[in-house]
Amino acid sequence: MNEKNSTENRRWRNKIWRFSFFKKTGADLVIVLLATLASAWLSSRYSPLTLEQILIWLGMHIVVAMTAFVLCHVYRVAYRSFSVLDLVSLAASFLLITGAELLYVLFSDGTKVLHAFLYLGFLFLGTLSLRLVFRIFKELRTVRSHRTTGKRVIVVGAGAAGAIIIRELLTTDKVSYRPVAVVDDDPAKIGMAVCGIPVVGTTHEMKQIVAKYRATEIFVAMPSVSAKAMKEIYARCQVPGIPLSTLPGLYQLASGEFSVSKMREVGVQDLLGREQIKVNLDEIMGYISDEVVLVTGGGGSIGSELCRQIAAHRPRQLIIFDIYENNAYDIEQELRRKHDALNLLVLIGSIRDKGKLENLFERYRPTIVFNAAAHKHVPLMETSPCEAVKNNVFGTLNMARCADAYGVKRFVQISTDKAVNPTNIMGATKRICEMIVQTIGKRSKTEFVAVRFGNVLGSNGSVIPLFKRQIAEGGPVTVTHKDIVRYFMTIPEAVSLVLQAGAYAKGGEIYVLDMGEQVRIYDLAENLIRLSGYEPGVDIEIVCTGLRPGEKLYEERLMDEEGLKRTANESISIGKPLDIDEENLFRKLDALYAAAYAESPEMKELVHDLVPTYTIDKR
Repeated sequence: MNEKNSTENRRWRNKIWRFSFFKKTGADLVIVLLATLASAWLSSRYSPLTLEQILIWLGMHIVVAMTAFVLCHVYRVAYRSFSVLDLVSLAASFLLITGAELLYVLFSDGTKVLHAFLYLGFLFLGTLSLRLVFRIFKELRTVRSHRTTGKRVIVVGAGAAGAIIIRELLTTDKVSYRPVAVVDDDPAKIGMAVCGIPVVGTTHEMKQIVAKYRATEIFVAMPSVSAKAMKEIYARCQVPGIPLSTLPGLYQLASGEFSVSKMREVGVQDLLGREQIKVNLDEIMGYISDEVVLVTGGGGSIGSELCRQIAAHRPRQLIIFDIYENNAYDIEQELRRKHDALNLLVLIGSIRDKGKLENLFERYRPTIVFNAAAHKHVPLMETSPCEAVKNNVFGTLNMARCADAYGVKRFVQISTDKAVNPTNIMGATKRICEMIVQTIGKRSKTEFVAVRFGNVLGSNGSVIPLFKRQIAEGGPVTVTHKDIVRYFMTIPEAVSLVLQAGAYAKGGEIYVLDMGEQVRIYDLAENLIRLSGYEPGVDIEIVCTGLRPGEKLYEERLMDEEGLKRTANESISIGKPLDIDEENLFRKLDALYAAAYAESPEMKELVHDLVPTYTIDKR
């Protein structure tokens, strides 16, 4: 049935193409006839032609013109989409026609040069005019349609990108938008016009301009502006109820990929005020390719993105290990859709289960391990400290011992900035995890490293999904403290840097990711409310609820004694490994294990004994 439909579709397309081809050639044949007669009439006072000569000239003109048009692919272009680039094909065909005409004149009758040049002029003007008339008619019809039905758009940016977007908005019939005004922060451009659309003001006047021109959307087309400057521009362009869209990046202008279809809604990541972090993909490819890679917690926010990026770098096998089957199933289905040739294995289990882990390592022999399985919710772990210890500390210990015993090449532990001078049990357990991988790494052939980064935009349990739910419910949006700040990265950024840090691994290091300046959570809430089309404090209230147990106003990336050393990627630094008494560490871990499974009420005090920089929140 599908094959029959495909055959019918091909036949139908061929019929349409043949009809279009004959229609175009028919029009050009009429122009050839008229150009021949007009040139013969005008040149007749100097060199009259007989009817027989006119017919011979006409036959030669038809053969030469049609051959040249076909050879130069003139008929591949629809009249309605004729452009400056298509003029090149038409010009090339006229070079061939001119050469043939001159050769014919020289070898037949040199007195007919005037007739030949008059014919060439009429032919060029006729064929070009025909195409331009169709194009102008189509654009006028599109503009008229947009003026009556199109969404009213203000374009921010009077440069090259803005001009491209406006031109497409005015001429395309694929989208229905009507540019009504241009805004630019360069005072010299005010009063000018871009493709006939006036530049009416700056982004500082955006609310008044939107109201004056009754705009329903705003397009920001300023890809060459720095991320820090764009953050301020986006903030000024946020008008309640008006969708705000932007272009992804400058590279698309150079590659010719700029179009309205590339526009996307401005997201919270655009308001971080820094450039997206880049990594060396060749380094990632080098140590991931043809390896058996195990990702624990592979269904989570970080784990699933790790799996996506690893799958794109041709591992011999990718093993996803997760306790939560729904998340594991989702990432499995996604990867199977996108990577047909991927050797993918999904296993359900917990890193607490030593027997399960030993069976996994013995049977599948992973060579690279990313340990992303952990309890990470700060307030929840404050009320369940024993669970944080069981999963984070002893799950990591189980993983590290298996990696050492079964000859894993590299073991990458996912850590957090909350491990630095922690004020909550989750951060303290993550600091113990760093101590474990550093200690085992000293005597192991496996290269153990930890990667420390801050909050990840959009990850499960982060503030962004919470704020979005609260906004959808009409508010209020809750922030614990007006001055609380955090480091933020996007999930792909964090994972790319984790993968590259794994490439740098020499054993025992703690890699610290540069996340730019800390972001005030209150500002993040305000921006998200505006991006959702509301006015903070008017449509949606922001309520400060007070710091939660274990929460501090700011996070740190490094302990004082760790120092900092740059790597080849300026976004990744190395914290100096600290001297840890191995015998003392494992003696205390044995005591901690017994206390955790005995549900000791003194768990936080025992953790503090292991991590002296941990400050217990007594609230």
